[in-house]
Amino acid sequence: MIIEQIYDKALAHGSYAIESDGQVALVDPGRNPEPYLKFAEKHHGTIVAVFETHPHADFASSHIEFQKKFDAKIYVNPKVGVSYDYEPMEHEDTVQIGSMTMKALFTPGHSPDHNSYLAIDENGVKKAVFTGDSLFIGDVGRPDLREGAGNIQVSRKELAGMMFDTIHDVFAHLPDDVVVYPAHGAGSLCGKNISDERSSTIGIQKQENWAFQMDDKDRFMESFLEGQPFIPSYFPHSVEINRKGVPPMADSINKIPRLDSSAILEENTTIIDTRKEEIFKKSHLKGAINIQAGENDKFETWLGAMVKPGEPFYLVGKDEAAVTNAMERTAKIGYESYIKGALVASATDEKVSSETTPLDRFKENPEKFTIVDIRNKPEVQAEQFFPSAINIPLPELSERIHEIPTDQPVVVHCAGGYRSAIGSSLLDKKIGDQVKIYDLSDDIQSWK
Repeated sequence: MIIEQIYDKALAHGSYAIESDGQVALVDPGRNPEPYLKFAEKHHGTIVAVFETHPHADFASSHIEFQKKFDAKIYVNPKVGVSYDYEPMEHEDTVQIGSMTMKALFTPGHSPDHNSYLAIDENGVKKAVFTGDSLFIGDVGRPDLREGAGNIQVSRKELAGMMFDTIHDVFAHLPDDVVVYPAHGAGSLCGKNISDERSSTIGIQKQENWAFQMDDKDRFMESFLEGQPFIPSYFPHSVEINRKGVPPMADSINKIPRLDSSAILEENTTIIDTRKEEIFKKSHLKGAINIQAGENDKFETWLGAMVKPGEPFYLVGKDEAAVTNAMERTAKIGYESYIKGALVASATDEKVSSETTPLDRFKENPEKFTIVDIRNKPEVQAEQFFPSAINIPLPELSERIHEIPTDQPVVVHCAGGYRSAIGSSLLDKKIGDQVKIYDLSDDIQSWK
């Protein structure tokens, strides 16, 4: 049995390919099928099965593509209520993959329809458990994403109670040497304190994971419900598209309109410019929002947070390769069908530039500026740079612009510069004709 973790840094998503006697099973595959096909080719195997732990909120799964193109069977808990052909797996049901056995463990808490999958080798030894969004390294999956989404909609309090039972009645009874392979690592919004480690063992988690340390259910639930991060707009949307299944990634991307310099962009349609902040500020289309798509940038998350499901938008990149990359990354969250057109920045007209922040004047007289801190509330509580700043978290900025005075210049900051590039460009689009908007960017480091 060969297990390989396929990790997407931008989404902090871990998926898995497992080979046994020439048969390959996948667990929670991402939208792009290529890494899994390469694994199968490398190990001279055939992809025969896809195990879905639950309908994911933060990415679009490729399970339907493997079913349609490779006749792979999809295994999922029947409570998910899917719209495609599948093989139901409930608690302790088993499936043979080569000489390996995959055993379903019902592990609700993050969602009410969540399975984990225990891999058992040919000798009957329990080797690894694929925990999806139930058990993370150092944490457990948040309980507040299924209020208003999915086939079964359960309150966060009910899910918190389910997670306590899952930890103590299921995971705590597995052998200590079983390897834990979760669906997410540090940086994912599916948990609040996930470790940088991408795998562990049940024994280590029993010792180090806070969820195993609490024997009082009420105290566990109270701690679990506190301080969860924001929920991007696209999360409920992803739950639904994963229940239905998305089309093959390449086929879907090929349908995106490619625009050139002769194209006239529709007014009042959002423009997402994916170039680096410093390039964007020198020249960009009027009204464009700067969501950078560097290799390790959280482009997918912030695109899904700033653009609502179903909202059409244009996608701009620095060159053809960057545009293609941005389209593929957009497809990872199932948003590619909303792209009105994709174009290279050099092919555009009517460009504007952003003004440089007058740092010396700002340092000498910060009171002559309206300072907008777009970090999340827990970040502000932990460290505040400007006592007079107005705190409006970036996901709430568009709806709360009316709270920002326009009688003096506005300076936007976050913790490092990535979010402030988004926030300042959004404000420039919305109120830039009323007041000057400045981005403090990475100069915020001077105040730390």
